[in-house]
Amino acid sequence: MNLILEDCAQIPYFTNMRWVLDALELNAGDFDWFVSDIEHTGGDAFCAEDHWISGNDLERALRDNDIQFIWAVFSAIPKGGPRPVIHEPPYADGNTAFWSDPSLRPQLTEALFEVVCWDSSATILVGLPEAALRQFCHRFPDAKELRATQS
Repeated sequence: MNLILEDCAQIPYFTNMRWVLDALELNAGDFDWFVSDIEHTGGDAFCAEDHWISGNDLERALRDNDIQFIWAVFSAIPKGGPRPVIHEPPYADGNTAFWSDPSLRPQLTEALFEVVCWDSSATILVGLPEAALRQFCHRFPDAKELRATQS
């Protein structure tokens, strides 16, 4: 199951990855990350180009800076494993698959899961383990299943 969080009273604003990972009870340092389609507030605290980042570096950037991601796709890859060559980076802005593909999977086939920051108004979770999704729903009861018919 994939989730979307929008219209939520439990947070002051969307797409703060520190809050998302905390709610999932996931440690960024347990993964390597490919981050793409990035637009954010937070100045120079986070690279705005598509890039690989270690989980420890991502954790530090999120902990030490108040960053709101307007658009971004965070693809979690097994830590220390081979990093695939990226021919077509995952993207959020303009990606209609979120609303039309009932079998939606992470855009990188090697990704364990992805977190999508959607136009600073929603957070989309794709391919996460059920335990993490339950934790997220416990923290944010307004989260709902992402359905292909949603607009």
